[in-house]
Amino acid sequence: MAQAPAAPPASAIPPTWAQGRTAEQAALNLVPHPPGMTALPASDIPTDKLKVPAGFKAELWASGMPNARSMVETPKGTLFVGTRFPGNVYAVVEKDGKREVKTIAKGLHRPNGVAFKDGALYVAELSRIIRYDNIEANLDNPPAPVVVFDALPKDEPHGWKFMKLSPDGNYLYFQIGTPANITVQPVTHAVIVRLNLKTNILETVAHGVRNSVGMDFHPTTKELWFTNNARDWVNDDLPNDTLHRVTRKGMNFGYPFCHQGDLLDIDFGKGRSCDEFDKPVLKIGPHVAALGMRFYTGKQYPAEYKHNIFIAEHGSWNRTKKSGFDVVRVALDAKGNVTKKEVFVSGWLQGDDFWGRPADVHVMKDGSMLVSDDVAGAIFRISYAK
Repeated sequence: MAQAPAAPPASAIPPTWAQGRTAEQAALNLVPHPPGMTALPASDIPTDKLKVPAGFKAELWASGMPNARSMVETPKGTLFVGTRFPGNVYAVVEKDGKREVKTIAKGLHRPNGVAFKDGALYVAELSRIIRYDNIEANLDNPPAPVVVFDALPKDEPHGWKFMKLSPDGNYLYFQIGTPANITVQPVTHAVIVRLNLKTNILETVAHGVRNSVGMDFHPTTKELWFTNNARDWVNDDLPNDTLHRVTRKGMNFGYPFCHQGDLLDIDFGKGRSCDEFDKPVLKIGPHVAALGMRFYTGKQYPAEYKHNIFIAEHGSWNRTKKSGFDVVRVALDAKGNVTKKEVFVSGWLQGDDFWGRPADVHVMKDGSMLVSDDVAGAIFRISYAK
């Protein structure tokens, strides 16, 4: 009896992050940065290296949170913080005039996304949404979570979620990323979806979104805006990560056929045109890993900052000269057109080495802004004083 051919060795199958890489690119030995699994002691965090515009101040606000990422603040002022790798969810509270960090959940699977409604904390894991009821009254003894929705894909690549409650409080918006660097994905992937909290029906809002890990609603128009991470392994300067605006349900932003609105994919773009797809509002930069974003809705910053967008650039790994590792400011005109993009907070990258990576931004009730850092395991506060 003839034997079946032996399966190729596992080493012949590239990891998902290496898919689409040429032999020349493989020789560069560029690999994803190790995740931040511990937190730097507060005394070792070089906050003084952070640079902000004149009149602004950067300070350490809270520390001791390994892999601190997505943030949401409650009406009472509790800040909940999700993580991607340790499986923890944190709560930062004020006690006796001091900030205290509590770990309210452990052992979850990629609990990156957090949202808050009616006293309940919603957490987006890799393949399900869970809810902790009456959580602020039980931070030291949290209840068992209620499973809200558990029919999401289980793919690890780009499977972690960013989650945002809609302005009317009826929907949870989040992304389902592509299951690889570059591939023709199932219809269930590379989308932004929303979960109706009354009917538990999941709807697709936008297609062709490789992976978004930051989104917010415009304070006036209530339109959804989001950041998108472009594919790897074209070259150092292509494609750009992008900023998008959803003006109607069912928009398609091009992945995997077209990137950054005007760059056909070398393989999947054959026979296609970028004119088939909806365009981004802004090319943010190549490989900067644009993650959390918020509109500035506070009153502490100067008037020209009103309704500007702040974006946390997590920083590149697949670029020979690192880019990103900062927070950028994007100014818009009344019609939503970009009028300016500039670096707002820098200093995490020193030469070609980094000591931290910004992951999310959040506007506080007092008008200051928080920036989470999943390598330092800390949160910084950016305030302004005349």
